[in-house]
Amino acid sequence: QVQLVESGGGLVQPGGSLRLSCAASGSIFSTYDMRWYRQAAGKERELVAAMSRTGRDIVYAASVRGRFTISRNNAKNAVYLQMNSLKPEDTAVYYCRALQTVTRDYWGQGTQVTVSS
Repeated sequence: QVQLVESGGGLVQPGGSLRLSCAASGSIFSTYDMRWYRQAAGKERELVAAMSRTGRDIVYAASVRGRFTISRNNAKNAVYLQMNSLKPEDTAVYYCRALQTVTRDYWGQGTQVTVSS
């Protein structure tokens, strides 16, 4: 079992920055691939960024590439999403996900990010 708790969301003006954190507990964090997703109102959940358990493989959605950075600290059991140059269309609930196998697949409760002037 892995428990995930996101934090760092909030209201920010367009062009601003936020850093989301996802704290994990309950299992060996370093054996999980970590991902960030988001879901805007009325839309499907979409993958924002993903990092392999080793940290070597990283994937970004085209819409955030060059603006968002995913990172992880296995010693602290945490994954982060640095979001720069935020746009109104980045407004969504952001979720982290820990994925190891089909049956070891865990989600956090989400944190709201609102980009508005």
